[in-house]
Amino acid sequence: MSVPGSGTLYVVATPIGNLGDLTTRAAEILASVDRIAAEDTRHTRILLQHIGVSKRLFSLHQHNERARSRQIIDSLLRGEDIALVSDAGTPLISDPGYLLVRDCLATGLPVLTVPGPSAVTAALAVCGLPTDRFAFEGFLPSRSSARHRMLQDLAKEPRTLVFFESPRRFKATLADMVRALGGVRRVSVLREMTKRFEETVLATLGEMAERFENDDHPVRGELVIIVEGCQDPVTQRSVGPDDVLPILAEHLQPGAASQVAIKLFGGRRNDYYDRILALTKPDASDS
Repeated sequence: MSVPGSGTLYVVATPIGNLGDLTTRAAEILASVDRIAAEDTRHTRILLQHIGVSKRLFSLHQHNERARSRQIIDSLLRGEDIALVSDAGTPLISDPGYLLVRDCLATGLPVLTVPGPSAVTAALAVCGLPTDRFAFEGFLPSRSSARHRMLQDLAKEPRTLVFFESPRRFKATLADMVRALGGVRRVSVLREMTKRFEETVLATLGEMAERFENDDHPVRGELVIIVEGCQDPVTQRSVGPDDVLPILAEHLQPGAASQVAIKLFGGRRNDYYDRILALTKPDASDS
């Protein structure tokens, strides 16, 4: 039962890049509410200027959400209508807002969605991988050890896996994916979606890691990484360099074996070359 005389919280999706993707209803709601709670008020002010709206803004982000939620609920109880927006896409999807929405519903305050752009569904639509079932994992841990453990836990997940990643950690994340999931699984990387230099690349994890490892240009913009699910979660396990290098070393010269390893798993040629030399070096105990 809703609280009589209360205002409404509108959860409003905003463009993930191209400002023209803001829906007509979203623009109308942003123009009509009393105030707007924004992840970054500077970012949202640019959007409001684009649609010719001047509105009171205040911040709601991961560091102040708990305190802000109480203030917003008090305002809603007084009859104010408030819109919640994130920097891009749909609020609460790897963005703040969960505590606010939960507490509003618990208080009996109306919460309405104003749907629109989402990086998750936009990327899935053009990724070139199965989309009938998928698991959204958001951002992986920033530390490599924790990131690798989480990827290992997902190695047998049969659904398509969707991740967000920052350009700063992108190459390291690809390397960890190769280690945990193997180099032959397909992956789609989407950059700058809806913007001028939008790009979608579909390859194996090994090929993708090699492509970006050899690219000296800095990776720009937020990225979506979509990984093919495990095709046989009962019997399949991830095959990594530790499994393959001894076999390659037995049958190929170190240089050729290194090149095959790069094609399978990505990475640096010298790293594989040194490991293969160590595998083929005669044991001192045999002399």
